[in-house]
Amino acid sequence: MLTLIEDIRAIYRNDPAARNIEFLLYPGFQAITAHRFNHWLYKLGIPFFPRLFSQIVRFLTGLEIHPGATVGPGFFCDHGAGLVIGETAEIGRNAVLFHNVTLGGTGKHVGKRHPTLGDNVLVGTGAILLGPITVGDNVRIGANSFIFMKDVPSNTTVAGIPAKIVKRNGATTDEELPTTIVRFDRV
Repeated sequence: MLTLIEDIRAIYRNDPAARNIEFLLYPGFQAITAHRFNHWLYKLGIPFFPRLFSQIVRFLTGLEIHPGATVGPGFFCDHGAGLVIGETAEIGRNAVLFHNVTLGGTGKHVGKRHPTLGDNVLVGTGAILLGPITVGDNVRIGANSFIFMKDVPSNTTVAGIPAKIVKRNGATTDEELPTTIVRFDRV
């Protein structure tokens, strides 16, 4: 219940247009509320139904959150349409994801296949993050950025195709993302 309250607080913290109980109409809130139930069923090992329910939610809201994904409290998704969060994705506290964001896999990994986002991460519209990468705490990812198999350090802002670090600890910079050893588990 506390997680749900944090999700509601996130709406008012991140959306200046939020008024009274309108949060009940937000597709992002509807999807994350359903996801929290689906994730519980998934963790219990109940087959089929968590996926079925997540597909119904996808049809109704336009957000696809796999029931296996772990999403911390204070999640906010503005508009939501086209959002995709893969099965092994992990999202920390107070994440903000805009529409058309993909936290996806490469199709070349088994086990952990999707990104891990730290706390207080903002991902702009249309950003694509692929692979079992780690995004640190207090990171901002610019709209339409593309991050493929590269970790993102904490306290940075990244943007571009491919994404580069444009701010680190508040200071402007132009750094490449650190090279990550690309290891595929299957070919």
